[in-house]
Amino acid sequence: MESTIIKKKYDVVVVGGGISGICAALASARQGVKTAIVQNRPVFGGNASSEVRMHICGACVGGKYEEARETGIVEEILLDNRLINPQDSFSVFDVVLWEKITFQENLDSYLNTHMYEVITKNQTIKEIICTQLGSETSIHLQGEYYIDATGDGTLGAYAGAEFMLGREDNKTYNESHAPKKRDLTTMGNTIMFLTKDLGKSVSFTKPFWAYELSESDLTSRNHDMIKGGYWWIEYGGEKLSTITDNEKIRDELLKWAYGVWDHIKNKGDHGAENFALDWVCVVPGKRESRRLLGDYVLNENDVYGLKVFDDAIAYGGWPMDMHIPGGISRGKLEPSEFIHLDGQFSIPYSTIYSKNIKNLFLGGRASSNSRMAFGATRVMATCGVIGQATGTAAALAIKHKCSPRDLSSSIDILQQQLAKDDCYIMGYRYHDKLDLSRNALITCSSNEEMISQLINGLTRNVGNEKSYWQSEKNKNEWLSFSFDEPKKIEEIILRFDSNLSNEVRITMSYNCTLHQLPGIPREITSDYELLFKLNNKVVHNITIKNNHLRFIKHQINGILADKVELLFNKTNGAKCFTIYDINIIEGE
Repeated sequence: MESTIIKKKYDVVVVGGGISGICAALASARQGVKTAIVQNRPVFGGNASSEVRMHICGACVGGKYEEARETGIVEEILLDNRLINPQDSFSVFDVVLWEKITFQENLDSYLNTHMYEVITKNQTIKEIICTQLGSETSIHLQGEYYIDATGDGTLGAYAGAEFMLGREDNKTYNESHAPKKRDLTTMGNTIMFLTKDLGKSVSFTKPFWAYELSESDLTSRNHDMIKGGYWWIEYGGEKLSTITDNEKIRDELLKWAYGVWDHIKNKGDHGAENFALDWVCVVPGKRESRRLLGDYVLNENDVYGLKVFDDAIAYGGWPMDMHIPGGISRGKLEPSEFIHLDGQFSIPYSTIYSKNIKNLFLGGRASSNSRMAFGATRVMATCGVIGQATGTAAALAIKHKCSPRDLSSSIDILQQQLAKDDCYIMGYRYHDKLDLSRNALITCSSNEEMISQLINGLTRNVGNEKSYWQSEKNKNEWLSFSFDEPKKIEEIILRFDSNLSNEVRITMSYNCTLHQLPGIPREITSDYELLFKLNNKVVHNITIKNNHLRFIKHQINGILADKVELLFNKTNGAKCFTIYDINIIEGE
C-alpha cells in the first residue's frame, strides 16, 4: 500500500520548529508571504518545549543587564505565556506555541514531519522531501527561499552548504580564548529532570544500570536545589557525535541522571527525603553541532569587543559560555567556562544567509559564527531574534525579487522593518517617512519635558539616553498628536513599558524564578483608548482593556483625522503610565 503524497509550493519554507524557527515563520507570514514550517517533533519549541524544558536565556543574563531583554516575537510569546500559563507548565507552553503557529494567517504547519531529502540544482534548493509520522504521508515542499532552523544545520548540510564543526584554533580568527589546535569537539547534550514533594518520606531504588556517584564525582556541580534538574547533566561531543550518536548519548545521559538522583536521595543529607522523581527528559537537549558558513563569520573579537555592525539585524549579550569536553564525565572540573561580557554585541546580516547556497537563510544555532562566538549566540532568546530577522529578510527578498546576498545592499529596508516590528537593532534609530508622530504637535497631561524622548527613534533606553514618556500618576493621563491638516491614518503602533530589565521566561529552575516578578509586568498599560478626531469631533475610537503586551499594532484602514489622542486608563499595577514609542502611520 502506497503512502499519500502531498505537493505544495510556498514563498518561504522554514525547517525546524524551535524558538528560532517559530519566530522566523511568524515573521515571514506576517509580511504577507505564503510560509510553511516543518517540525519533526509532535510539539513546537525545541529545547523550550515540554520535551526538554530548558528556559529561554538571552542578553538579559538572568537580570544582570538593564534594558536588555529581547523584544519582538520572543517577547510576545513570553508575555502571552504569562497571561495563559501563570502556573509555568511546559505542557501548556507547548499549546501557547501551537496556537501562535496554527492561527497565523499565511502560515501552514507540518508537525511530526521529518525532512529526509533535499533537491538542489545550481546551488539552489528546489524542493525538500519529508515524511509525516502517524499519517504515513510523503510531503514535497517547494519554496523560493528556505530557512534552516533545524539546530543541526541539517537542511544546509543536505543541500551542500558549507559548514563548520568543532573548535577552530586560535589563529583562524585570531581568538585568544580558542584552543591552540583545531579539533572536532563540541559541547554535549543535556537531559533534565523534575521532582515532586510528596509531603511524606519516599524511597528511591537505583536502577542497576544507573551510575554510582560520590560527592567527589560532583565536586564542581552544585546540586542543592533539588526541585528541578540540572543543565550540567551533559554528555557527548567528545568521543560521541551530538548528531550521529544522538541516541547513544541519550542512553548514557539517563544513566547519569538517575545516578545523580540516587546520590541526592541516598548518599548524604540533601534534604530530599520527601521528594520523588516526577519527570525525566528522554529527548536530549542539544547545544552544538554544525554551524553553516555565511559571507561573514562572527567571532570572539566581535562579541567580546561589543561590536556594532552597520548591517546589524539582531543582538546578543549572553557570555561566551564554553562547556567542557566530556560534560559530567569530567565531574571534578567546572562544567563551563563563562567568559563574561560588559554589555551587548550586534549580529550582522552577513551571518544569516549561506555563502554558497543561493536561496538559503541561516536561523538560530545554524547561523555563521566561530565556535567561540557561538558560545554567546546559541541561547534561545538570541536564536529567536535571529529567527525573526531571517523570516523578515526572506519575506522582503520575495517582495523585492532579490537574492539574500543582494538584499544586503538595501539593509536599511530590513532594519526599518525589524525596528517597526519592535526588534532592537544596536546603533539604529527607527525612522519612517510615513510616521506622522515625529512632526506632530504633541501635548500631554503631565511631564511635558519628556515629550522629546518619545520621538527620538529609540524604542528602549540605550545607555544614558532615555526614550520614554512617563506620567505623574496612574489615572486621567493622556497624550495628544495634532497635525496641520487632515491625514489618512492606516496604522497605530504602541510600545509600552514591560520592564526589559526583568526576565519573564518560563523555567523549572528555582534560582531563576527568584530573579523574576510573577504575572503580567505591572508597568504595561492595561486599559487605554485611542480617539481619532476631525475638527474636534471624534470620528473613530478604539477601546482596549486587559492588555498584557508591550507591542501593539492597530490597523485603522484609512481614517481621516487631524488629531489622535491616547488616553491612559489603567496599568497592570504600576503607579504611573510609561510608553516608549508611538507611531502614527499615514496611508500612502
